[in-house]
Amino acid sequence: MAQALDALEASLPIASTAQNGNTDPPKSSVTVTKPIPYTFDLGNLLVNDPNPLPPNPSGAQLSATARDCAQALINQLLTTCPITSSSDGVHMTLPPPTTPLPREKPLPAVKEKTKWEKFAEKKGIKDKKKEGKMVFDEETQEWVPKWGYKGRNKDGEQDWIVEVDEKKGKKKDGKGDEGGIGGEARRERKEKVRRNERKQRANERMGRKKEVGAVGM
Repeated sequence: MAQALDALEASLPIASTAQNGNTDPPKSSVTVTKPIPYTFDLGNLLVNDPNPLPPNPSGAQLSATARDCAQALINQLLTTCPITSSSDGVHMTLPPPTTPLPREKPLPAVKEKTKWEKFAEKKGIKDKKKEGKMVFDEETQEWVPKWGYKGRNKDGEQDWIVEVDEKKGKKKDGKGDEGGIGGEARRERKEKVRRNERKQRANERMGRKKEVGAVGM
């Protein structure tokens, strides 16, 4: 590595102002030598310089120190990281980072469990595996949706003959699609939906009250 850097340094045109009258400062060497060696975290493109700065360093000294760190980092990348060339260009593969970095934002707050989640955890009830939106109908031998238009949740609503439950007694015919015995299944389905919506709103209100109480504390 030292021979390659020396050859690169020798090939650079370093001329003084006395030779060509150029007022630009001479180029610095690509070889960086410090009393205390640098430590690197190439995965984060990080170089640590343990060498102390002089008291009250000037701007030129700070610039020279920063330049040496950058040069040392470039030398370390070129000599230790694999470099490949493809049609997209030249790529350098960096090693995994070794320095843990802090998060940009704090950890998200733990979400409050719903009433059902607490009940299921207490009773040991596990969530059912989520399935697709279609289910196979044994009667029609076709795949039909579980909910919505022609869904399985509407089975029995369009039957032209319905068995009457003697315990519920006779139902009086009414106006509209939900009137009479034929609309009993539809009424039960909609009532079930309304009950679930009421429970959901109650759980949301309970969760908001708990959040307000936690903020007040």
